[in-house]
Amino acid sequence: MLLLISPDSVEEALDCAKAAEHLDIVDVKKPDEGSLGANFPWVIREIRDAVPADKPVSATVGDVPYKPGTVAQAALGAVVSGATYIKVGLYGCTTPDQAVEVMRGVVRAVKDHRPEALVVASGYADAHRIGCVNPLALPGIAHRSGADAAMLDTAVKDGTRLFDHVPPDVCAEFVRLAHEHGLLAALAGSVKQADLGPLTRIGTDIVGVRGAVCEGGDRTAGRIQPHLVAAFRAEMDRQAREHAVAGTPAN
Repeated sequence: MLLLISPDSVEEALDCAKAAEHLDIVDVKKPDEGSLGANFPWVIREIRDAVPADKPVSATVGDVPYKPGTVAQAALGAVVSGATYIKVGLYGCTTPDQAVEVMRGVVRAVKDHRPEALVVASGYADAHRIGCVNPLALPGIAHRSGADAAMLDTAVKDGTRLFDHVPPDVCAEFVRLAHEHGLLAALAGSVKQADLGPLTRIGTDIVGVRGAVCEGGDRTAGRIQPHLVAAFRAEMDRQAREHAVAGTPAN
């Protein structure tokens, strides 16, 4: 399982760089513009320059409307700015067909510029609160559009978390569907250390966090702390070891 950490500024990215050995992907977002709020192109470039070259940078392009052309241009801006994972929050798409149309535009815009870049179709565990596509539709949407990964986050940051809206058994089905289509499965949404056990057991490929590694657990007012990143990774590794032992057949 890969650890994705989301700084919202160059200063926080430098804090991530101090903990680079403990994380796998640096994710650029702007939390005050939504759960998948897009940051500025120059911030993506500066963060790309600030973190070690061997750490991929991902960037969100926003909680987007059903405007395929607009979103495709935003995605191209993110990849031109140095991101290698491009995440699209399908906030304004109310049907799978709308979501596929948006994502096909994104995939073409991104892959025409950088074929090796990874495109992530992101939905919301609390989709019922905002009227967008069902969480379990995301793997199919990603597959039909040619994306590389399907992701769930939470749209409304009010203290509720991923498992409050999509219980572990439903998350397991999400992961299964993604893997069935040959996709990576990413899960986020106020994930805490206590969630790492079930996330490991269901085979999650990427776990995304911010609040859990911020001072005071506050994703907006708190700042990422390298020692909290290290502690989160230590718990991930512990869960991975326990899962490996549990899966080892007895002699």
